Amino acid sequence: MSVHAAGHSSGIAELDPLIRRVVGGRLRDQSALDDVVQETLARTMAARIRLDDGALAPYAIVTARNLVSGLWRREERSQRHLHRLVDRWEPPGPDDDVVLREQAEAVAVALAELPPRERLGLVAHELEGRETASLAEEWGSTPGAVAAQLKRARAKLRVEYLLALGRIDPPTPLCRPVLMALSGGERRRQRELEAGQHLLECDFCSDMGPTLLQSREKGAEDDVQVPVECDADVVAARQRAREVAAEVGFSGTDLTLISTAVSEIARNIVQFARRGEVVLTRVEDDGRSGVRVVARDAGPGIADLDRAEQDGFSTYGGMGLGLPGCRRLMDEFEVTSKVDKGTTVVMTKWRQQPN
Repeated sequence: MSVHAAGHSSGIAELDPLIRRVVGGRLRDQSALDDVVQETLARTMAARIRLDDGALAPYAIVTARNLVSGLWRREERSQRHLHRLVDRWEPPGPDDDVVLREQAEAVAVALAELPPRERLGLVAHELEGRETASLAEEWGSTPGAVAAQLKRARAKLRVEYLLALGRIDPPTPLCRPVLMALSGGERRRQRELEAGQHLLECDFCSDMGPTLLQSREKGAEDDVQVPVECDADVVAARQRAREVAAEVGFSGTDLTLISTAVSEIARNIVQFARRGEVVLTRVEDDGRSGVRVVARDAGPGIADLDRAEQDGFSTYGGMGLGLPGCRRLMDEFEVTSKVDKGTTVVMTKWRQQPN
């Protein structure tokens, strides 16, 4: 189920039938099929902020295919090791140093691919701890412009690192620009390059694209992860939401709105799922800045999602805002849920630009 502010595209949940057709042609086990569909939806929701609308369906298809392939590989590996009664711990092997050396070499090669100014700026910011204001003064620029340049540099570095680590060259001239646009979340550039169609047609990028986005999600320097298991975690999630939003530049009423929505969603996790997490991310899109909240759990799910999104319905029967209240507090709001599989909520608040 998806709800957006006016002008936004239709919801992630509408991809469910498409994903089920893709996965259903490869898996027969209903439980495994449901798991792959739910994971695909969750990953697509998490990556949406950096994907052009036209790339959403191709990204979901590619992600589903990759998840099925991964499932097959795990099953094959399990069969090969079925004779083992226990998994023995093995000490670090002689190849570990080789792997670390290869990774370090890949970083060096990736850095060398960046323009000198981006390379020096990224090293100064990430390793030496220099602030964007200091770099802006040196470059004769503004902190915002420097932050945007560093963001682009990180996106390029992620692509070049994976290429260097795998010692592979993109098969077509279009691959590198598409991967750069995906890595950097440049939605306008994705539209210009028709990135969605390219993902479907190019096996190389269909493997690399989701890997780039997923690694960005898990390792993003802007991510704040808050495990949620008890009421104290609800308070922690609310406080961290205020802190992240304040760093973006929100103030006054907006801080209250964001923290209230996060508190409600976190309380739902404690009430129904017992365990989950809230991930807070500073986001940018077409010159806008904002906060994205992803709340995930593996609880019982919501049996009647349509009813849960109706005004006046509180998910835990109390005086809480419920999903409709959270939807009104935020600018973008999406929820997907499967019975006995869990629920993922993604909501975003954008900072109003000064006139």
